[in-house]
Amino acid sequence: MIHRRIPLAKYGNVHSDFLEEVHRIMDAAKAEGVLLRLLGALAFYIHCPKFSYIQGMLGRTFTDIDFASYRKQSSRITKLFTDLGYQHDVRVNALFGSRLVFDASYGSRHCDIFLDKLEFCHDVIFQDRLEVDDPTVPLVELLLEKMQIVKLNEKDIIDTIMLLREHEIGGSDDDIINVDYLARLTARDWGLWKTLTINLDKVKQAAQSLEKLADEDKKNVEAKIAALRGRIEDEPKTRGWKIRGQIGEKRKWYRDVDEYLR
Repeated sequence: MIHRRIPLAKYGNVHSDFLEEVHRIMDAAKAEGVLLRLLGALAFYIHCPKFSYIQGMLGRTFTDIDFASYRKQSSRITKLFTDLGYQHDVRVNALFGSRLVFDASYGSRHCDIFLDKLEFCHDVIFQDRLEVDDPTVPLVELLLEKMQIVKLNEKDIIDTIMLLREHEIGGSDDDIINVDYLARLTARDWGLWKTLTINLDKVKQAAQSLEKLADEDKKNVEAKIAALRGRIEDEPKTRGWKIRGQIGEKRKWYRDVDEYLR
């Protein structure tokens, strides 16, 4: 497992109070033996120390703090956040059984904790994966967090560009985007394959059009997207994938998710 100390410096127009709060929560979770792993913009920032400036340069800001954990730790998570001064939003928990939401009693900030899986347009399953990296989910799950979104927005694209610029593509989780794992997932799920490949093309096009990105950055991201696409296409597809592929876009292959739910 790779351990990273969370940087506390400011970048762009984002204040360090978000990072300080992440430190406070993660330190308390470790002291209590509660497994939490970061998702979202903060996870991308922490996992990309060399190119984290891209978020600030392109106007990406932090709005909340997202975590992943296991459902079996739900009660311990609730106690942890309550002890830290957060209020449990039981309404959201009732609506979404795989998600806990806590609002800070001292401000507008809130924390989302996704249990066992990220469940939006497609599922990103966390089983046996959260122990791989620390304090974030593994790199390939960070990529999937964005690439499973059908209505990709600018902030998703910025985070993905930064992630690809920072990290190499390979066959392990050792500070590398694990394309072998990604290829296996998409080889058995035509819908995920469809959304992911469409979005990789969108990221490539967006990167080429961003004037603030250096030519070297654009070429690097384009090459890594080509590597991801090539490896994904080379993976032998399952029978279920092929059957669903014959139906294609005649039947919707994803869930509709409102922006506010993200």
